[in-house]
Amino acid sequence: MLYLWLKALHVVAIVCWFAGLFYLPRLFVYHAMSEDQLSRERFQTMERKLYRGIMMPSMIATLLFGIGMIAMNPGLFATGGWLHAKLTLVIVLIGYHHLCGAQLKRFARDQNNRSHVFYRWFNEFPVLLLLAIVILVVVKPF
Repeated sequence: MLYLWLKALHVVAIVCWFAGLFYLPRLFVYHAMSEDQLSRERFQTMERKLYRGIMMPSMIATLLFGIGMIAMNPGLFATGGWLHAKLTLVIVLIGYHHLCGAQLKRFARDQNNRSHVFYRWFNEFPVLLLLAIVILVVVKPF
């Protein structure tokens, strides 16, 4: 029963984390387009609160609940090639998360040198990761 609770909490944490991963780059799009100081300051506040208040706790919860599930069922490592692929994509996702954090700091220092078009494309990357991760978990192709 504990395993099912961990799984449920893991899914909730993932949903919250991805909500932030989808929204923060969208804020970067609008921030890069803003021309007045008041707007830039407003976006900096929104970005900081989203990253620190939602994304970081959600990422940590996702990882802790996932580690808990693996600890309760370590046999998955022996038979679940899909799990190895998923964990590799999760590592890439953590890297993307930290790239968002680095970009947030650039915006906070008013040192952004990228256009809103870059962020529109940057915003699509977590969609691809989510698609691949869900397919791996549900279909378990190998």
